[in-house]
Amino acid sequence: MLKNKMENQAESKGNSSQYSLVYRFFRKVIFRLLYLFFCLFPLNKKKILFASDSRTDLSGNFEFVYQTLKRKNVNYQYHFFLKESTRAYKTYWEMVRLAFHLATAKFILLDDFYPMVYPLKIRKGADLIQLWHAVGAFKTFGYSRVGLPGGPDPHSLSHRNYTKVIVSSENVAKHYAEGFGISENRVFATGIPRTDVFFDQAYQVKVKEELYRKYPILSKKKVIMFAPTFRGAGQQSAYYPKDYLHLEKLYHALHDEYVFLFKMHPFVKDYWQIPEEYKDFFYDISHYREINDLLFISDLLITDYSSVCFEFALLNKPMIFYSPDVEEYIATRDFYYKYDSFIPGPLARTLDELIETIQNKDFKMEKIETFVDYFFDHTDGKSSDRVVDQLIVDTDSK
Repeated sequence: MLKNKMENQAESKGNSSQYSLVYRFFRKVIFRLLYLFFCLFPLNKKKILFASDSRTDLSGNFEFVYQTLKRKNVNYQYHFFLKESTRAYKTYWEMVRLAFHLATAKFILLDDFYPMVYPLKIRKGADLIQLWHAVGAFKTFGYSRVGLPGGPDPHSLSHRNYTKVIVSSENVAKHYAEGFGISENRVFATGIPRTDVFFDQAYQVKVKEELYRKYPILSKKKVIMFAPTFRGAGQQSAYYPKDYLHLEKLYHALHDEYVFLFKMHPFVKDYWQIPEEYKDFFYDISHYREINDLLFISDLLITDYSSVCFEFALLNKPMIFYSPDVEEYIATRDFYYKYDSFIPGPLARTLDELIETIQNKDFKMEKIETFVDYFFDHTDGKSSDRVVDQLIVDTDSK
């Protein structure tokens, strides 16, 4: 992965100032005034800003778009503002520079929720492009959840100023438009750049070799990857109910044939404490950022409501949806599609059902092909090219 090229990486050692009245006033008021002032400067049609509050390196969709731009040898200036979370401290100088680049960049690229940009009016001639990190459309999000527990204020400004959003298929464009509170003509079915690796055999071989060197046990047994989504209202309250798994029971039922990898959602910071006697079976690799790489060495995916099922379906490998709280989750979060008929694999509501499904290998593989056909307009490994050509280079020439 590319290293973070973010400008001025100096971090405050004490976060107390983050909560001071002066800091909050600067962030909420002075920052916006600075943006308006910098909008008086000329728009730089060759400037691209990558901004994220969910990663500190240039990975995911950002990396694929950046590498494609470099490969095409187009003449752009690149600027990067990358933080690990929305709570991460931004220095005063960083906020000044962020306001300047937001005001003067022709292209502003996001990959997740980015609260500092939403109160701003994107200037004429500029594009705020959301390269959303998820694939497909599964559980409802954003303004699709108005009126549901934890749903947004219908008058919120969040997301509404995107000028362009990418999706994997025309079939989900309406859901993203609704979720982001934008018109459907701002949603483009280019495909998702980071899924290009699923059609790059050389990359897959390289990643497998690297992971097998780092974790030799993965080449000796079949690999189960457990990758559920988080529970809770969002990044700050995210958790996973650990009582859904009984490590001893899983170990005795499956360890002869499998190893079991934990890949928790990045919002969940409470990692698994694995007892010494089970460490030849359970491995917590939640720190490994790019889940796509881990899918290549996984023989079976266990998930619940996570969008990782979309990427894994491209590999035509089996998956199980382990969802003990499915009724409660539907009532509070809801889905764009009927959950039990939508999922491309069997539903297990209890741990015993999960183990039995694995042992019987009853994976309902026939559901995967129609699932991929519906949620992917393109399966050619050229999504990065479409994003760059259609949303950046073509726009730049106009």
